Amino acid sequence: MRFSDSFLDEIRARLPVSEVVGRKVKLQKQGREWRGLSPFNQEKTPSFFVNDQKGFYYDFSAGKSGDIFSFVIETQGLSFSEAVEQLANQAGLAVPASSPADARKEIQRRTITDVLELASNYFRENLKSVVGEEARNYLRRRGISEAAQQEFCLGYSSPGRADLKNYLASKGVSQETMVDAGLLIAGPDIPVSYDRFRHRVMIPIHDGRGRVIGFGGRAVAEDAKPKYLNSPETSVFHKGSVVFNSHRARQPAHDDGTVIVVEGYMDAIAITQAGMKNVVATMGTAFGDAQIEGIWRLSREPILCFDGDRAGLAAAHRSIDRILPNLRVGRTFEFAFLTDGDPDELIAKKGIDAFKDILRGALPLWEVLWRRETEGTTRIDTPDSRAALESRLYELIKTIKDPIVNTAYYRTCRIELSELFWQRSRAHKRLPSDGLTRSEIKIEKEGQRHGIQRIVLGILVQHPELIEIHYDQIAKLPLDAKYHNFHRALYDLLVVYPDLNVDLIYDKLPKSFFEILNEVHGDGDNKSDRSERKPRGHMLFQRFPIMRANPPETFVIACLDHFVNMLQIEQLDSEIGEFFSDNHSQRDVSDESMLRIMEMAKELNDRRDRLAARDRELADEAAEIRRLGERYSAPLAKPREPESFRL
Repeated sequence: MRFSDSFLDEIRARLPVSEVVGRKVKLQKQGREWRGLSPFNQEKTPSFFVNDQKGFYYDFSAGKSGDIFSFVIETQGLSFSEAVEQLANQAGLAVPASSPADARKEIQRRTITDVLELASNYFRENLKSVVGEEARNYLRRRGISEAAQQEFCLGYSSPGRADLKNYLASKGVSQETMVDAGLLIAGPDIPVSYDRFRHRVMIPIHDGRGRVIGFGGRAVAEDAKPKYLNSPETSVFHKGSVVFNSHRARQPAHDDGTVIVVEGYMDAIAITQAGMKNVVATMGTAFGDAQIEGIWRLSREPILCFDGDRAGLAAAHRSIDRILPNLRVGRTFEFAFLTDGDPDELIAKKGIDAFKDILRGALPLWEVLWRRETEGTTRIDTPDSRAALESRLYELIKTIKDPIVNTAYYRTCRIELSELFWQRSRAHKRLPSDGLTRSEIKIEKEGQRHGIQRIVLGILVQHPELIEIHYDQIAKLPLDAKYHNFHRALYDLLVVYPDLNVDLIYDKLPKSFFEILNEVHGDGDNKSDRSERKPRGHMLFQRFPIMRANPPETFVIACLDHFVNMLQIEQLDSEIGEFFSDNHSQRDVSDESMLRIMEMAKELNDRRDRLAARDRELADEAAEIRRLGERYSAPLAKPREPESFRL
């Protein structure tokens, strides 16, 4: 059976050599190649190599080499037809039925590529002739050297409506073939057919074998529309599957270990001319699955290069959606964004090193996807807004077909979401300036954590009746060790003296705790000058001045609950921070751990929101207490020395 070259090429495109050989030979990665023991000889030292970029295997021990078809024939004893049918099945392709019509199509395709090659030579001669002077001047202004013009077989289509048509006709090419090749525009409503490309710099587009399959034409006149014109879809040219310059970039990409992908062929020409040969272009078309696979055959981790403007960013974002379903283990993309015009403009202004610097800063695909979905997202402060963000990301990840990559992205996403919620919560950690903790608390020099701990213990000394009510809550707080011991000592004192008051605490507390007692509450002094005399509790009043106003016990309890809540939130924040510190770069975290930390991050956000609201409420109550004054204050549960609490 006779198989068309295009069909065999499609099988090669879908089945990397390492995948086919890997079913028979245990391969290990070595640089840009795969290495294993020869399937044809018995050996202990591997001398069998596979190169996906070149599409061949090499067996130095047996002196054999070939592609996937020859490997299957050699190792399984199949005929060529049987090998093709087997590999086509593995590639998910139906073997075409052999028929006279198929044979005619193959002949037609060959005829078209021959005509396109003829047209390419015609355009090249035009560029060199008198008629091509304006085009040469344009290329000179763009900085395209004569050497680059020859390397890329650049040409020129003259302005006449039938110049190419007449030339090809003189060579025996029919009008039908010219139309099929995309060189001529004709139709029932067009009286006289005419050349598709006129007054344009012509860039031949080649397939992987280096055969001309189409053209890109750049208008010489700046006011011409469109500025760039590609060949139409033909039997040999499919824009969604073609990668410009792939046949030239294959070996340089293999040698360099990566390939650079730009949007336009003029950019690819400029970069190549500057010395980087491992560059291809998508010609500005939508990123197709076949293009993705073709680029991966050149490199497993290509770098997509886009302009840094809004249009370039939008193009990068569109490409992500096309790439995600195709991701596989060991095959991804990186993204580089220019900050100074197109690649050729950047190189012209600052040189190739400036372009290389941009490439060195390329971002992983996940990073660009994450930024796309989260940057500018101001509302993740409610359960609904956070759920919406999670849903968008998870829906995108679902499109990844490879189960291993899908799982890796899912886990990474959950960790990143948890950290985002945590970071946003930390960004709003400071309570509003009109809240209780800003208007009533004076702990700037002590720091919030230590200051609040001292206020909590100072309130318990001032209001011993609250020790038992809040004991369990406070005992679980992340207090400093000395404060935990002090809190326990207060509770032990309450057990012995059920009617415990401030005086009893100062009288009966073990002397070893007096330093902390004075630190959190503050003993009075007996200075003769009453204006300089400090009341008992002066350290608490200094940190939390509203306590001087002898506030109602309900308000004191509310404040104590508020401060305990603040310390609990601080503890939750610390636990989440430790998780990210330990696991931020480790993605192999159990689903249970990720679910727990994500719930903690959400809880932290919600609790900080509620804390801020309660903080403002308590500030309003404190202001009202101050306004009404001591005359309207509710009496405290226990009698106090009135002079100690006068304003």
